[in-house]
Amino acid sequence: MNKTHKISEDTHVAMPVRNIISIIGAVAISTWAYSGVIERLNRIETKQEVVSEAIGLNSEFRINWPRGTMGALPDDAEQNREIESLRIELDRIMEEVEENDTWIDEFEPPKDVQETITEVRRIREDLSLIKYQLQTLLNK
Repeated sequence: MNKTHKISEDTHVAMPVRNIISIIGAVAISTWAYSGVIERLNRIETKQEVVSEAIGLNSEFRINWPRGTMGALPDDAEQNREIESLRIELDRIMEEVEENDTWIDEFEPPKDVQETITEVRRIREDLSLIKYQLQTLLNK
């Protein structure tokens, strides 16, 4: 019972149409499902790469921003310019004060004030002497 079948271009296969439609449907559904799985994997891989890149950039920012190696915000730059202009203005004012401070160095109080200061010192000395003498009298 050795039957050999020869298959060639002219070989006919008889199959019900229902089976052919089922096979075509199964192939179409399988292709659609495979494409969906591949698309989902591509999205997950892309999202993972984006998140990984964001983490790397965040780490770089977290380290370099406080060091000032990444530049400055426009507000910071404006504040720095204003601080620098205030420093220059203060230096100019201090230079002007230094040039015109001879009146401070040469200032002397009026004669009346000087005499009053001398008199107050003398009165304090006298008061201290009186207190001392009173204590010595009370302790005898």
